[in-house]
Amino acid sequence: MRPDTPAEHIAEAERLIRTATRYPEDQEPLLLQAAAHLELADARERASALYDQLLSASPADPSLIKALQAANLWEYGHEPEARALISGIRAAAPSDPAPWEVIAEALEAHDELEASHECFTEAATLLAPDNAPLTPATTALLTGRHRVRRLLGLPHDDWDMVADTRHIGPIPLDELHDPKRIWALGSDDPAELRAEIARLRAELGDRRAALSRPFPVAILHWPARELAELLTSYPTLAAEYPSHDAHLAQVEASLRTLAASGTTNLGIVTASVPSYEAFAASEKTSPSSPSLLAEYATTLAARGKATPWPPPTTSPCWCTSGRPYADCHGAAR
Repeated sequence: MRPDTPAEHIAEAERLIRTATRYPEDQEPLLLQAAAHLELADARERASALYDQLLSASPADPSLIKALQAANLWEYGHEPEARALISGIRAAAPSDPAPWEVIAEALEAHDELEASHECFTEAATLLAPDNAPLTPATTALLTGRHRVRRLLGLPHDDWDMVADTRHIGPIPLDELHDPKRIWALGSDDPAELRAEIARLRAELGDRRAALSRPFPVAILHWPARELAELLTSYPTLAAEYPSHDAHLAQVEASLRTLAASGTTNLGIVTASVPSYEAFAASEKTSPSSPSLLAEYATTLAARGKATPWPPPTTSPCWCTSGRPYADCHGAAR
């Protein structure tokens, strides 16, 4: 179950911090996720301390950490420090879209629309040049830029048209980003209120996708040999895994169900018995507990061990059969 209350977010952050202590090679993604949970619990000073800790350790992605730190600092009253970090990131012109999106959205959240538009445009100019293929991350930049331009009342330009074309949600971008939508919330017309609820749900789906970026929603995959060893050692888990073929089918079915519900950033994490037993020991829980399996999958994903799903249709299937995904578990997708 995902954390919901501040106390649950604090508990999850502390669990991730403990895991980072045990696995220092995976410290960066684990502490970033812990900081995100602390922010959601409004423990912003603790989150700031984690960002400082990461920045002092020569991180792999300092621009993203500085961007997240800037957004966090601004939220609890440290605007000058936040602005200084944002200026430094813009000057450094990182080649990763993520820090650009974070700082542009931070400026937007504080009604710095012109500066936000400048950030989005700088990033698009740098990372989405003419004739370059768009990735989901660069598409997100153009979508954010589209939103800010609508708030500023600017006419569509070529990048806005690209954002419209790439948008696949049920509500058109122009409607999602309509600055007059706020008035619909005060309407007495049930049809207008239903339409606004539909738009808010679509936006919530986009926001959930953005928040899930630090690590994917991952499903646990046991190779045949590992599953056999698991069930030999912990036979009570046989109820979870009646057979290896059924397990593989369930992995694919679960991922398809999540995708159909609108969940993005999906992945698969491959399990092993020694790793699972070590995780159970660290959590002071018996490996035979079925409830531990989901926590194990989440921890592996947080440590960067997930493989994105679905794979390209011509790539080998995630189940390691050696066959192309389209001819194996990807059939009839």
